Amino acid sequence: MGEPGGYRCVECNREAPELYRDYQRGVLRIAICKSCQKPVDKYIEYDPVIILINAILCKTQAYRHILFNTQINIHGKLCIFCLLCEAYLRWLQLQDSSQNTDPDDLIRYAKEWDFYRMFGIASLEQTAFLVGIFTALWLARPESLKTKSDFIFLLKALLLSSYGKLLLIPAVIWEHDYTPLCLKLIKVFVLTSNSQAIRVTLNLSQTLTLLAILSGLILENGIVFYFQRMGWNV
Repeated sequence: MGEPGGYRCVECNREAPELYRDYQRGVLRIAICKSCQKPVDKYIEYDPVIILINAILCKTQAYRHILFNTQINIHGKLCIFCLLCEAYLRWLQLQDSSQNTDPDDLIRYAKEWDFYRMFGIASLEQTAFLVGIFTALWLARPESLKTKSDFIFLLKALLLSSYGKLLLIPAVIWEHDYTPLCLKLIKVFVLTSNSQAIRVTLNLSQTLTLLAILSGLILENGIVFYFQRMGWNV
């Protein structure tokens, strides 16, 4: 992502002017951090698959590499695709519960509208979750979000760390008796990734990070409760 503050050492989180030095003729040397005397970013030599595995394991160094030392600009597209995955899952569960096989065009249009409605609800829940996190962090540590770029950077980090929602589709396609358990584990994994993104981005304690995630969940569940009170299936 490469914002703000330039590059960061993946080991000690100190700012670094460069990741490597080019001596021309194909000779490159990884920069050494002046603070911890370790390579600024060892992951620039790693295969992307290895980096992904380390990110799945929620390693702090891998998150620093991805968030500070790379140029990834797929946050918006990833967010939309994750919301589509979540909407499709809810829509599929709604169709399974209705058990309506009428081929009438009106029924098909109603089912299509249900998908759009689920997408809208998923978007509102995601927004409420993010608002809850930002509100908690702003109240607890206002200095950590003092500029607009800080807000944008954390928002991008949270959207990027929600990549685990992509697992919803294979969990539904290969349906089995343990699918409900898989869906719960995916939710826990996404929340863990979000927590790690907050810690790495703002360099906060684990307690404050968990408090922010909890605030987001409370506001998100409040939206769910509101829709349920309106009689909507969510």
